[in-house]
Amino acid sequence: MRTVAVLLTLLGLSIATPSRANDSSPVFLDQGQAWDAVSRADFYTRDQGSRLIPLAWLTALKNEDGTAFLADGLTRYGYLPGSDSATTLPVGFHATGPAGAKVVGMTCSACHTRQIKVDGKSYRIDGGPALVDFQAFLEDLDKAVARVISDDGTFRTFAIAVLQTASPSANNVAALRRDVDAWYLRYHTIMDLALPKPGWGLGRLDAVGMIFNRVTGLGVGPEPSFLIPENIRRADAPTRYPFLWNATKQDKTQWPGFADNGSDMLGLARNVGEVLGVFGTYQPRRLGPLVNFWNNNSTNIDGLQILEELVKKIEPPKWPWPIDDVLAAKGKAIFERPTASGGCYECHGAKAGKVRFPVQQTWATPIQNVGTDTRQYDVLAWTAKSGVLKGAYIPFATKPLKEVDLAFNILATSVIGTIAQHVVSPSTGSSSAMLGASVDTGMAAAAEPVDVSRLPSALQDLPGAFQIPEAIATPEIRLQLGMNAGSPSPPKGAYESRVLHGIWAAAPYLHNGSVASLADLLKPSSQRQQRFKVGPTYDLKRIGLASDQPQSAFDRVTTGCDDLNSGNSRCGHEFGTSLPDLEKEALLEYLKAL
Repeated sequence: MRTVAVLLTLLGLSIATPSRANDSSPVFLDQGQAWDAVSRADFYTRDQGSRLIPLAWLTALKNEDGTAFLADGLTRYGYLPGSDSATTLPVGFHATGPAGAKVVGMTCSACHTRQIKVDGKSYRIDGGPALVDFQAFLEDLDKAVARVISDDGTFRTFAIAVLQTASPSANNVAALRRDVDAWYLRYHTIMDLALPKPGWGLGRLDAVGMIFNRVTGLGVGPEPSFLIPENIRRADAPTRYPFLWNATKQDKTQWPGFADNGSDMLGLARNVGEVLGVFGTYQPRRLGPLVNFWNNNSTNIDGLQILEELVKKIEPPKWPWPIDDVLAAKGKAIFERPTASGGCYECHGAKAGKVRFPVQQTWATPIQNVGTDTRQYDVLAWTAKSGVLKGAYIPFATKPLKEVDLAFNILATSVIGTIAQHVVSPSTGSSSAMLGASVDTGMAAAAEPVDVSRLPSALQDLPGAFQIPEAIATPEIRLQLGMNAGSPSPPKGAYESRVLHGIWAAAPYLHNGSVASLADLLKPSSQRQQRFKVGPTYDLKRIGLASDQPQSAFDRVTTGCDDLNSGNSRCGHEFGTSLPDLEKEALLEYLKAL
């Protein structure tokens, strides 16, 4: 048993033990005519620029018991079996590069492909929130490499497998050791400093925290390591993976709704940030007063654009079991009532949002505080040293970075700079005409103001991709943003309200996955389960996770309204909780049909 497993057991906590097989021949649900086998295969393997570890290294690594790290294709963490038998990589993992030098990375399907089980049969839901233990995978990979470098004999065995020769030269072994040591220094630093105890658990991660950590902790420091370890903080605000269908239509995105959405350029900004968070290489370099954001930047813009087009094809999964049409019609009437009467449409209906460039009608995504867990707002307020990006800004789009600035602003500058340079010089990703400008922090007032009208039309949406929520703004930040510095900040904890098409397939619920089913969500917070199992087995009546999970021993332990900042609070969203039982039943029946 893994060390972390022993520790958690001693603490009286359950650990994830997802299915090791996950049926390799599931029923693929109807997700629209445009979503076919070819699109699905592309979605599962398309390179987006993630660069985790050389394939030869991953193939040579061993588990603590001596078995191959890839023996089960990583299905022990909940990942789904892939179709490429040559690499044994699961869905959402790919190997990129020439033969003999391939590098393993992740694509969006690793975190956004759901499989559920009903009556012993598995059903695949593309674009659904994955039920995977990402943290256990990250920790085990860290330990596997640590074992390899623990002594010369173990490393030589590893080198023989990687170099594919029984008698590798001393020079080749030494060169490989330098490469592995350099990789491990960076990887172990972020794993040691960022991963929380206990972990995120099945189906959750602190995506925003880990993106901040990777960009500010691993990307903007001094060469050769590029590390700024003191920028790395515990990523302890876990959220569940969102579903992807209709994601391109939202007016806002990210759980706190800090990002404008609904155009291809805004989609690119959303996805570049995601790549930087899942092992994309990013090491910007100063060139005098300018910054080259594309120095050793692995972001695959073409791949991201193709993935965005693929996501547009994914429609909400159709409920594959019988629906009581009469009862669902009653539920529709309840859904469309005013919110004060237990209805849902005001916040979750498909209503017109803003029109984005060039001309695309979005769906409104209201951002509001409904009393749910607030922990993610602590992450949004993180500050970090800006390192090589000190003073950097994107003309007409961002403001100069201070020596210590919000991690949010460092990420915004990194993402917008990466995209802007690519637009100017798509063949190389860098151009002397659009290298990020830089000013001394003492001259910040002389920098260009944010004036989106002066940006190329294709880039004019980009400043809206990162909008600091007012709830985290200090008086200094509020002054910088042109807010009233003297007015009180609104309470933290506002999150987006998404259109509920396909919501039946996205359990557990609330942004932090603290409520097991839609039936539980219609109960007052005080009556929701304090502890429940997380796994693939589904309850069709309650619409969500079944109470019995034969394939998983993982328990989610939640807190109440007295601990709203725990990251695990089940509090809030008290809408519909006072409806009569028959009306709740009707509403649930309608939600199956959306």
